[in-house]
Amino acid sequence: MTDTESYGYGIRALVDGTWGFAASSQIDRDSIARIAEAAVAIARANKPIQKRPIELVPEPPHVDVWQTPITKDPFKVPVDAQVDLLLRVNKAAMKPVAGYKFFCNSQIFSMKEEKIFASTEGTYTDQTLVRTFPTYTVTAVDEKSGTFETLSTNAQPMGKGYEYVTDDIDLVKEAEEYNQLVVEKSRAKSVEPGRYDLVLNPEHLWLTIHESIGHPTELDRVLGFEANFAGTSFATTEKLGNFQYGSKLLNIIGDKTHRDGLATCGFDDDGVKTKQFNIIKDGILVGYQTIRDNAALINLKESGGCCYADNWSSVPFQRMPNVSLLPAPGDTKIVDEDLIAGVDRGIYIKGDGSFSIDQQRYNFQFGGQLFYEIKGGKVVGLLRDVAYQARTPDFWNAMDGIGSKHGYRLGGSYFDGKGEPGQSNAVSHGCPPVRVRQVNVINTGRKLG
Repeated sequence: MTDTESYGYGIRALVDGTWGFAASSQIDRDSIARIAEAAVAIARANKPIQKRPIELVPEPPHVDVWQTPITKDPFKVPVDAQVDLLLRVNKAAMKPVAGYKFFCNSQIFSMKEEKIFASTEGTYTDQTLVRTFPTYTVTAVDEKSGTFETLSTNAQPMGKGYEYVTDDIDLVKEAEEYNQLVVEKSRAKSVEPGRYDLVLNPEHLWLTIHESIGHPTELDRVLGFEANFAGTSFATTEKLGNFQYGSKLLNIIGDKTHRDGLATCGFDDDGVKTKQFNIIKDGILVGYQTIRDNAALINLKESGGCCYADNWSSVPFQRMPNVSLLPAPGDTKIVDEDLIAGVDRGIYIKGDGSFSIDQQRYNFQFGGQLFYEIKGGKVVGLLRDVAYQARTPDFWNAMDGIGSKHGYRLGGSYFDGKGEPGQSNAVSHGCPPVRVRQVNVINTGRKLG
């Protein structure tokens, strides 16, 4: 069990078009004045290497209070109750099966961020952000062969309170099912490499969206200001408004107002009121994730509200909002089974797994948790050792089926890294299931035959 708490403040100063920043945990009048002077001094020291003066797009002043809507504060739930739940999960996941040994690791991560922002422009906001992430992984080892398979929970981290754990999901029931399913996965046949139609469920697809759309449309990557940590982007500014990122079914929004989203808040760390904005419309790249200083570089009139620092001691900079794929419009119900019915030979993938993507977010490879073979529009059994490879625009242009709001769900990352020194951001990606035609699938594991 780990319990950490941090308290302090950071001050940014914009002096003659150059940023300076300083921070401290000493909260008294003299220390605050000294840190403010240090931020100004650092800005002046930075000025000789500033190639272009920083300009901030306008933002009206805001005075407001905002809180993640919760009904159960995770920090008021007794530790004993949380430990008891995790032990019951472990017990269910490790129920004896002849010929197998089991291991299970389970955790509950909870976070509360109390943040006050004030600026000389007149903004004063007081926010409390809460996030909860229950997770476990079960491993089954075949005692005869020594080989093993793993499964991780389908539950996703959420911008919610502890009610998510007690009311929205049933981890023990899922662990009971996974106890059998991980054994079945270990006995599944290994995939034959080749081209397959893929049906991807939301708990898998969120990661593909994150890596191949979320990161490439961060404007600091596009402009080359972010390169050392995970590279830049192929989606450069000359493509804005004309690049066919994907099929006409592809509609992507940035949204820091999404209910239960990990990146959801009332105001960003530039003091900008958060909003929803278009990134890809009918398959065309139409926008980027922005903050006040880089929005001005491409002549935008307002910020997307994507500024965030993970700690009072961290420099606020551009971080990903909730980036989501909109479902098919209308009330017609389209879920996973409907998309599977349109596939003659394919693979249905559930849950996120390993991934690899190049430094411009152009070529990628993704694994998953569970892989089901599709024949004649029906699931016929489990597969293993599956990963798919594609170029970002080829993949999204091959998407010809998309689910409706009935299958829309949030997935996300509790620990999305960026920057040097590194910072961690939590971000959600909402999406329905999708169908993508003729994607290259490789075998990642054991020898065939």
